[in-house]
Amino acid sequence: MTAPDPDVERYLLNLQARRSPRTVDAYRRDLKALAAFRKGAVADATLDELEAWLAGMRADGLASSTIARRVSAVRAYFRHLVLIGVRSENPAIGTTPRALRDRALVELLYGAGLRVSEATGLEKGSVAIEERIVRVLGKGGKERLVPLGRPAAEAVRRYLALGRPHLDRRYRPELFLNARGGALTRAGAFLILRKLADRAGLEPGRVHPHLLRHSFATHLLEGGADLRSVQEMLGHADLGTTERYTHVSDRRRRDVYFEAHPHARRRTSEPDASA
Repeated sequence: MTAPDPDVERYLLNLQARRSPRTVDAYRRDLKALAAFRKGAVADATLDELEAWLAGMRADGLASSTIARRVSAVRAYFRHLVLIGVRSENPAIGTTPRALRDRALVELLYGAGLRVSEATGLEKGSVAIEERIVRVLGKGGKERLVPLGRPAAEAVRRYLALGRPHLDRRYRPELFLNARGGALTRAGAFLILRKLADRAGLEPGRVHPHLLRHSFATHLLEGGADLRSVQEMLGHADLGTTERYTHVSDRRRRDVYFEAHPHARRRTSEPDASA
């Protein structure tokens, strides 16, 4: 058995004035579990270690409620350490579960060009984090594999490790959950984007899931991707549907040309010096 951590014991002694003995004992067990995992004081834990600890608990099959309780205990302990000046930041707070979910949702809508129904229909195992691939069930039940960039894969990883365990109260299979633990709906996804747009100072009415899918396709084409590859990634049955994005891309290149090229900016009414 490891010796009691004096910092943890002082914290628990202070906690006894506000919490029941049962709660204090649960906090002691939870903090001891993290200390055993990192083989050292809980106060020195880093964000990477906390994420590895969470991943290990998930791999061991611990209940989501148990994981959420342990995270809550660790977060409260670090909040205490910040309050008394022992730590300058709380590595366990990261961000809120819903904020992590929203980031992962936006990254997938843009990073993989998903339809909103495809995103909300994803299950926990749909995203292969290490391989950076998302398995999508599209229209007509047709499955496709779409590669993911690092930002999207990292956002999903953080959501699965730090966010979803707090939302998963009903043991749902879906990747994205709402605040009550149910499956996130299409309407919920639209609302999330509107709120994010409003917070960013954009027009909420003009920001919607299909805009991110449209941006995904347009940016790929502007970056040199071939039309067939974009068609497969978008899950379009008809190449003509994908070709609509080329018109936007062509117009964008034309606008950039006329804005940037010195001869393009020259007024057509100027006399030709070589005439």
